[in-house]
Amino acid sequence: MGFLIFIALVVVAVVAWKMRVQLLAKVLGQSEARVQRQLNARKRR
Repeated sequence: MGFLIFIALVVVAVVAWKMRVQLLAKVLGQSEARVQRQLNARKRR
């Protein structure tokens, strides 16, 4: 049972990482383009 919970958490984490721009945009109330620019700016540093 614990193994299934672990697998479910891993799947949720992967989906959240793939959809991070959309999720952050909703949480922050900003456009997806603005969030994407901010994430890209952090990568360049």
